[in-house]
Amino acid sequence: MRSFTKDTSVTAQRLSPGLARRILGYARPYARDIVPFLIAVAVAAVLGVVNPLLFKAIIDNGIVPRNMSLVVLLALAVAAVAVLEAVLGLLQRWFSSRLGEGLIFDLRSEVFDHVQRMPVAFFTRAQTGALVSRLNNDVIGAQRALTTTLSSIVSNVLSLVLVLATMLTLSWQITLVALVLLPLFLLPVRWVGKRLQRVTREQMRLDAEMSSLMTERFGVGGAMLTKLYGRTDEESQRFSGRARRVRDMGVVSAMYSQVFFVALTLLTALATAVVYGLGGGLVIGGAFELGTLVALATLLNRLYGPLTALSNVHVDVMTALVSFDRVFEVLDLEPMIRDAPDATALPDGPAAVEFDRVAFSYPSAERISLASLESIAREDRSPAHDVLRDVSFRAEAGQTIALVGHSGAGKTTITQLAARLYDVDAGAVRIGGRDVRGVLLSSLHDHVGVVTQDAHLFHDTIRENLLLAEPGASDEELLAALRTAQLGALVDDLPDGLSTVVGDRGFRLSGGEKQRLAIARLLLKAPPVVVLDEATAHLDSESEAAVQRALETALTGRTALVIAHRLSTIRRADRILVVAGGRIAEQGTHAELLAAGGRYAELHRTQFRQDQDPRSVA
Repeated sequence: MRSFTKDTSVTAQRLSPGLARRILGYARPYARDIVPFLIAVAVAAVLGVVNPLLFKAIIDNGIVPRNMSLVVLLALAVAAVAVLEAVLGLLQRWFSSRLGEGLIFDLRSEVFDHVQRMPVAFFTRAQTGALVSRLNNDVIGAQRALTTTLSSIVSNVLSLVLVLATMLTLSWQITLVALVLLPLFLLPVRWVGKRLQRVTREQMRLDAEMSSLMTERFGVGGAMLTKLYGRTDEESQRFSGRARRVRDMGVVSAMYSQVFFVALTLLTALATAVVYGLGGGLVIGGAFELGTLVALATLLNRLYGPLTALSNVHVDVMTALVSFDRVFEVLDLEPMIRDAPDATALPDGPAAVEFDRVAFSYPSAERISLASLESIAREDRSPAHDVLRDVSFRAEAGQTIALVGHSGAGKTTITQLAARLYDVDAGAVRIGGRDVRGVLLSSLHDHVGVVTQDAHLFHDTIRENLLLAEPGASDEELLAALRTAQLGALVDDLPDGLSTVVGDRGFRLSGGEKQRLAIARLLLKAPPVVVLDEATAHLDSESEAAVQRALETALTGRTALVIAHRLSTIRRADRILVVAGGRIAEQGTHAELLAAGGRYAELHRTQFRQDQDPRSVA
């Protein structure tokens, strides 16, 4: 139970106001399915009262007076009712499945689309497993509100009204005794409902945590990291800890539900005993006939059954509402990066890149994410610090600008702002003379291509990974891009060629091969502006040489921002910017900066000594 206090921003949430009205908005497109579904449910509820009355007639009007023909006729009527109930059951299932699966599709599609539009900052905090849980467990839990829960409410309310009316007609005395016990049904409802809602929300969070752990550890990178550090046992213990909390919370939930169910079942049994005891005396005394007693006993079960279900429906509704609330929680998180109302497309052709007095600090967790999507409670409340301060420079169309400096200086942040992965706090970033905040994101992404030092590939074929850049490209165009990226010979030698599956994150390829595949993807996209974030870092000499040859083609005629660790790779840049402490400390050509004897010259001397020192070679 310690997990209840882990993060009060999760467990202390209240259901959003107007939630029911919002849910109805999702149900409105399925009115054609909901109406016949509810009609089938209502007719089935009516038939639930018909059978006890048929049993009464069989006993009182058929068996007791020995009227065999009437017994046979009424038995056939019972069979006909059973067949009709079976047909109605199929119809209910058909319409409920259309409604339920349609709602699941709508919610999943909307959540997936919304999450795809979230900024990169969102994904740096949200856990994958938690997001997957919203798309699976919570969406399925939400759809139950419009299928199982809705049919349960309609069916049980109608059954309750019909059963009570029928029982009052048959014997007001027996009905009164049954109603005297009714308040006992309401006592567990409020006690269990609030607790089970809290437990359900906590279960969802714990399930998401466990899913996140599995998602990370089952990936190639996570599995490799665990094995390389020999932490298999520790990881198993960590998973067992989270699974144990899921198990414990499941036990708590099950016991709340079972105690509730047992109490109501026991009450139903006691009420049945009272009815037979009291009704048996009335039959013996001649107050009514035996068939009436049998019908009353049968109806009593159909009285407490709906009452039990309606008592439980409070819990079911709250559970479904919690699921809807968790789904809407994601949908209501507005993306920080989005198109302005008056945004327009960038014109085709070469484009300059300009930073004008840019200041930037990374946004706080509250602005970009949800506590319920993070397995670790937020404890860092320190104010954000400036990452960039008064950064200004201009890369003319077709120029290559190199960014160098120590780790953490702000180089990658500059390139991320150029691609509008984040928005500046002050100043402006312009491409082609246009502030990127006033440009359509789709147009901006078409104009800016990025290759990082760890090129990500999907667990799919080479073809599909390339088509991400140009969906309409032919195989000939794909192969041409691969040849230009110095990867054509490799693909030609593969048995499956373009249909070769690269594995999770491209782990079936070497580092150099992944980089060249990423460059081929860039060539297919053919953007006017190219961002290279240490694209040759961590490569061996042969791979680096191949990637450099590919880059020469990729950069021809394009405006480029290049982050380089090896200074030898950027000597021919049109201008080199030395970034230090979030500012542009120096700028100039390679020769000018060496002659100035400043930071760049010191970096160059340090790296030159390392390259010449035999002890630095592994």
